[in-house]
Amino acid sequence: MDVLVLRHGEAGNRVSVPAMDTKRPLTQSGRKEIEEVASAMRDRLNLKFDRIASSPLARAFQTAEIVEKAYGGASKLETWDELRPEGSRPELERKLSKLRRDARVLLVGHEPYLSTLMAGIIAGGGPARISLKKGGLAKLRVSSFSPRATGELRWLLTPKQLKKL
Repeated sequence: MDVLVLRHGEAGNRVSVPAMDTKRPLTQSGRKEIEEVASAMRDRLNLKFDRIASSPLARAFQTAEIVEKAYGGASKLETWDELRPEGSRPELERKLSKLRRDARVLLVGHEPYLSTLMAGIIAGGGPARISLKKGGLAKLRVSSFSPRATGELRWLLTPKQLKKL
């Protein structure tokens, strides 16, 4: 299974009230950067995916919507609570394991959750430090979900690298 991992775009400063922080939208520059990232994903990397799964938090969902729009709405956009910043990695892996083995999924979420997810898949819980910038994109090839998700990191790109492709 190919799993693409995209961190949401720039959303400004954190809000100290958690309930309000969930509604924090992308900034104008964050929207523009994600539009450029989505264009690079489609036109220069020629990436394809069957579905887009997003955290329900506003900044991640807006990021996913921009990507979906860039792809002409051809991919199914879903919100997964497992992609919240406090989401359960085992539950996310369980959900992914129920998809087709040849599925191509784009996950849109937050740090440090996404880096921890990727490190767990590629290092099996061992030491691995990954830094995913806002608007950064990674590709993982997941080879097994039993007893837990394992696979390899195919590539990791910053927004600047994506725009230069």
